[in-house]
Amino acid sequence: MPQSAPISLPSDIALTVSRTLDEDIGSGDISAQLIPPHQIATATLWCRENAVLCGTEWVNEVFRQLDDAIRINWLTQDSERMSTNSLIATITGNARAILSGERSALNFLQTLSGTATITREYKDKLHAFPHTQLLDTRKTIPGLRTAQKYAVACGGGNNHRMGLYDAFLIKENHIAAAGSIANAVAAAQQFAPGRTIEIEVESIEELHAALNTVADIILLDNFSLSQLQQAVTITQQFIRMKKRNVLLEASGGIDTEQLQAIAATGVDRISIGALTKHLRAVDLSLRFQWGDNQ
Repeated sequence: MPQSAPISLPSDIALTVSRTLDEDIGSGDISAQLIPPHQIATATLWCRENAVLCGTEWVNEVFRQLDDAIRINWLTQDSERMSTNSLIATITGNARAILSGERSALNFLQTLSGTATITREYKDKLHAFPHTQLLDTRKTIPGLRTAQKYAVACGGGNNHRMGLYDAFLIKENHIAAAGSIANAVAAAQQFAPGRTIEIEVESIEELHAALNTVADIILLDNFSLSQLQQAVTITQQFIRMKKRNVLLEASGGIDTEQLQAIAATGVDRISIGALTKHLRAVDLSLRFQWGDNQ
């Protein structure tokens, strides 16, 4: 189900849309010049499959930047389910502007709805495991990081770190360069005190080493189910003894077939790159109804 709390829109929508329109329209839409300059049209936006809607504000911004007189009436809102052949919105205004923005608007909407839809599919699989968070990763479409993170939230998922600047994720290469897990964590503490520290481990031995640091989260990379269960048992014992909470996160090629079994091991979080990397664009169409010239 969609999250009950309001989902914050990214602050860079206008910039993202501006770059997209510049990419598509460039010096001008020459095909749109075939339409009389004052022609008014109403376009109906349809969804051709079952999906979750996401991206309405990007569509609004596309037409706002092209012609702020264009009016959009949304019949479905972000995070809501759409059924096959359902009417999503009507768009009325200058025909040239609507035609010029059509592809950019649909690109945003079909892509972000695809992200929200696959996230909802994964999230629905976890309905029996409310303790387990479903997270995205940084495996996003270049230039659409904040948009896809928003789409994951619309699908009911949670966001991992936004980028390389807001939290530490200490991986194999960082550990190798630092000499040990302990050294890497100590360096992270010194460089940015108070930032979340997550350590990726590839074995039970490395899990023990990570638990002996001040790490907040330990990422269990490509662990088998039996290894995950062992890791949960070890970590729960550690928490009881040390009175310090540590979250466990499973990751590594996880699909919907494995999801429930992994959640059943008791891990706190499951991060899945496929939410943003392997999405399939939702099938949408825009149909025009022409009005009189003005």
